[in-house]
Amino acid sequence: MDSEKANVITEYHLNNHEPDKPQFAVYDMKDYLKGHHCSVSKPHIHSFYQIIWFQSGQGKHFVDFEVYDVFENAMFFIAPNQVHYFDENSDYEGILIHFNEPYLLPDASEFSFFLKCSLFNNPYQQPACCIGSGIKHQLEKYIGLIKEELEGALSFGKDELIRIYLMAFLVQTQRCKYEFEKRTGKPLFTVDEKRMQVIKFVNLINENYTKGLSIVEYAKFMSISSRTLSDLIGLVLNKTPLQMIQERIILEAKRLLLHSSLNVNQIGYRLGFDDPSYFVKYFRRQTGFSPTDFRKSIM
Repeated sequence: MDSEKANVITEYHLNNHEPDKPQFAVYDMKDYLKGHHCSVSKPHIHSFYQIIWFQSGQGKHFVDFEVYDVFENAMFFIAPNQVHYFDENSDYEGILIHFNEPYLLPDASEFSFFLKCSLFNNPYQQPACCIGSGIKHQLEKYIGLIKEELEGALSFGKDELIRIYLMAFLVQTQRCKYEFEKRTGKPLFTVDEKRMQVIKFVNLINENYTKGLSIVEYAKFMSISSRTLSDLIGLVLNKTPLQMIQERIILEAKRLLLHSSLNVNQIGYRLGFDDPSYFVKYFRRQTGFSPTDFRKSIM
């Protein structure tokens, strides 16, 4: 796992831009924490997707500005650029799965599968669930099959089989997450055309929120009108497209204020603001705090 260190949030990569090197990895959590605990117990992001399956142990896990309980068979789904970190406990038992998006989806036309498997990029759900005993053994089988392929001497079809097992793992986990949400009374995410469009919009925001694109330009990317986009977001999320863009900008601003040593002007420039004073006004209007006051309140 490579990292880039600067005065911004530490970012880790899985052989990024090196297609000839492994784009997928499975780790024993206890061994991994022993070797990386100093780095993963500090706020960081990564460019790959990460599944964290706590099979035993209790504690806390931190994702953006929320603290989540860790318990037996808790599973977390960390998307690229989400700030997270482990607590001080290094005695957890479990599994870590890392993969780059192109590895799972080498053909861009298959991206709809990844959207449907909304574990990572669902704007309404918490990034964790509890794996029941009924599915635990099935998921362990998939992990075992993946490890067999990774360790096997035969190279023909290796990546293809690993992708199949990984997709099966994600589908089963998504089903489990639905059941977990039913039991806990959380709003259910059902896949339909409208919600698929919402997730597509969320992905576009994540890719473009620093570019100052208009709602019309976002709608054009989605091949719909700006009115249709506004109606869609209002119906599904009771928000406006502009609110969602603003929320993403503020989320990144808060991440950088909390987890980096960049000054306020640098953060403003990084988020696409040409005028640092306007960034300060923008942040205050959205949060009720100036960037400096927000940073002081959480340090």
